[in-house]
Amino acid sequence: MQTPASMVMGIVFAPLGLVLVFTAAITPQWREGQARLAVSSPSLLQSGLRSHGMGVRPRTLEDLLLVRSDGLWESCLQMAPPELKHCWPVSGAYQKDHRVRLVQGLMLTSLFLCGTGIIVSCIGVRCWKDLPLRGVAATGGLLMVLASLLSVSALSVYSHNLSRLGLQDHSSNKHQLRLHPAGSLYFGWLGSCLQMLGGVALMFSIKRPKCPTCPACPELSACTCPKNNHKANMDVYEVSC
Repeated sequence: MQTPASMVMGIVFAPLGLVLVFTAAITPQWREGQARLAVSSPSLLQSGLRSHGMGVRPRTLEDLLLVRSDGLWESCLQMAPPELKHCWPVSGAYQKDHRVRLVQGLMLTSLFLCGTGIIVSCIGVRCWKDLPLRGVAATGGLLMVLASLLSVSALSVYSHNLSRLGLQDHSSNKHQLRLHPAGSLYFGWLGSCLQMLGGVALMFSIKRPKCPTCPACPELSACTCPKNNHKANMDVYEVSC
């Protein structure tokens, strides 16, 4: 069997998109902010960092670069110098923000739909058979398109509200971080686009190919070409299109 190009495109692009969206969902770099601090009270900051599991020598606390990053389920704080990083599950106002919860739900639903769509499409393509189940493959493609739309919606909601999510977490900090989109968002956008391409390609594969015309009877297809119109020394096969 020669698998249609649209089906090949769908079963290649969709898993790649799923991997990228899954990577975006679990990594804590949805937004990021940096602040350079001149520390006037090393002992106080040192004790605070140690309470979070970050041991620091006093001589390194004169000029610190703090990098704060937030994801859907994890937040991280990185400090240089020295190169120290500490991560913890999201908490506080950021965790309770209804927009963050909405994005979490959309991403989980998107991953589930895309995974289901890939399984359904593999059953429909069934490379081990001569003829694919085009309707089943197209159904899998539809699920992938829905998954892509959900992940795009989640990414859009987060990007639009990026600087306002859990704002009260930083209200008492005079060194407010300027938050900007980080790498996980770009992984998510790329993965969503690949899911969309794969799903649309599989949906287009529902169209059946046209049978070639019969040489003796142009108004008939080769599938229904009368046997008596073929030469005696030629083998005639029934073709199911």
